[in-house]
Amino acid sequence: MTSRHSGASHAAWIDGAVVTDSAAERFEVHDPSTGEALVTMEAAGPAIVDRAARSAREAFAGAWGAVQPTERSRLLLRIADAIRSQADELALLEATDAGVPLYLARSDAQVAARYFEFYAGMADKFGGGTIPLDGPYLDYTLRQPWGVCAVVVPFNFPLILSIRSVAPALALGNAVILKPDPRAYALCSGRLGLPGVAGAFAAPGASVDRPSAERERAVASCTALSVRR
Repeated sequence: MTSRHSGASHAAWIDGAVVTDSAAERFEVHDPSTGEALVTMEAAGPAIVDRAARSAREAFAGAWGAVQPTERSRLLLRIADAIRSQADELALLEATDAGVPLYLARSDAQVAARYFEFYAGMADKFGGGTIPLDGPYLDYTLRQPWGVCAVVVPFNFPLILSIRSVAPALALGNAVILKPDPRAYALCSGRLGLPGVAGAFAAPGASVDRPSAERERAVASCTALSVRR
């Protein structure tokens, strides 16, 4: 099996565009079943990670944070449709970069779409409640988005493990920053093809663990998947 992305070079994917760093270290991603070099990745350094965190926070404070629950629901349904339209390509990428059997990768692509459909149905139904108290009091809960959520994804099954965390976070109005395993190049190169979502990239732990004001303000020290309308 040969991915059509074999031999390609991939960098960070932020705000719907490739973001490169001329000083970045590079490493190869290999097909675990054959050892074949598939792509060359740029390792995201602190500056790229900070840019991603800042982008996610701006998305939450701006246009994405203003999207109403009913519109988020429609968006997630469109994402589900987009995943299904690219299911064969996503399955091939998953099988090639993570070593997942192709039949299972095809199933995972369909399940990923179902996750978005499920949480699309919850987007406008997750609310607070009132608490009865004695006396002239009004006591209630108000559920609000957390803000920026961090998702760290292991090497095995990167597609489904990403989606099952990203989908509920987006459904409830959060922005998300995503750190896939650097070997999972299908995600790292922004190949998920999700409308309204800008990018992801690879970063070794040392690049994202060092303190940074931007990362602290973004409530995470990970790589990026920030949301735009």
